[in-house]
Amino acid sequence: MYGIKGRPDPVSVGTVVWLASELMFFAALFAAYFTIRNVTNGMPGPDGNTLWHAGHEKLNVTFAAINTAVLVASSVTCQLGVHRAEHGQVSRRGSLLNVGQWGMREWYTLTFVMGSFFISGQVYEYFELFHEGLTISSDVYGSLFFLATGFHGLHVTGGLIAFLFLMGRTYLARTFTREQMVNSVVVSYYWHFVDIIWIILFAVIYLLEMI
Repeated sequence: MYGIKGRPDPVSVGTVVWLASELMFFAALFAAYFTIRNVTNGMPGPDGNTLWHAGHEKLNVTFAAINTAVLVASSVTCQLGVHRAEHGQVSRRGSLLNVGQWGMREWYTLTFVMGSFFISGQVYEYFELFHEGLTISSDVYGSLFFLATGFHGLHVTGGLIAFLFLMGRTYLARTFTREQMVNSVVVSYYWHFVDIIWIILFAVIYLLEMI
């Protein structure tokens, strides 16, 4: 994304730099996860299993996979919204049922709905785990699980707020400005970032113990 006279747009550059710092945060979280896992993996848990296997058995991997698929698909709808924004089409042309004529608002609204579905699914999973006795204070596995997924959930929630703010501005403004277009692209950067982080989290937390 370039600004005046071919120079990189400062908002885009600032966002990329900020996302790089967020990447370092999650990298540190992953490092802590693997370090503590290696140190405590042999600790006994309930039913004769190790602590990590006992904690993993409480997870609903199938439900999490469906929730993950929804979040990944939201990156596709988000990018379709970016495509429309880059071509200056902020709203649909014609019927709402004509998906091919949707504008940025419609695609971003669908992305917001899918992101909200993901967060709702995560909250539902938390309640199920609480019922199974797995909490942030139950053991080291519970602490790491809820810290990792919880921080990611907060980032997704921040993205949803950004979508609302962005779409609200397009309704208040009379014309779709270049600044709004840049903001729509920047929000997509953030959304793709949280999606990629979740794919890694899902692979590490939900799939690694199954290997």
